[in-house]
Amino acid sequence: MRYWAAAKAAAGRAEDPYLAATLAEALAAVRAAHAGRPELLRLLEVCSFLVDGDPVGTRPHGGVPLSAGGSVEVLPPFAGG
Repeated sequence: MRYWAAAKAAAGRAEDPYLAATLAEALAAVRAAHAGRPELLRLLEVCSFLVDGDPVGTRPHGGVPLSAGGSVEVLPPFAGG
């Protein structure tokens, strides 16, 4: 899981590894691991996600499969984009 911009600052790191079958599972693990970082938890509610380079959009996170060795990009809202 790669964090960008404000999400990176809120997480206090650029990346977290994950073992999950779906995006929902990966995000639940991030929330548990970062329970003491309320700004990150707030941002996760409004972020966009790319899974292996493809936008998740409005798809339910439980229906977004993750591949072994894949990537999840966490993109907070930003102006001008």
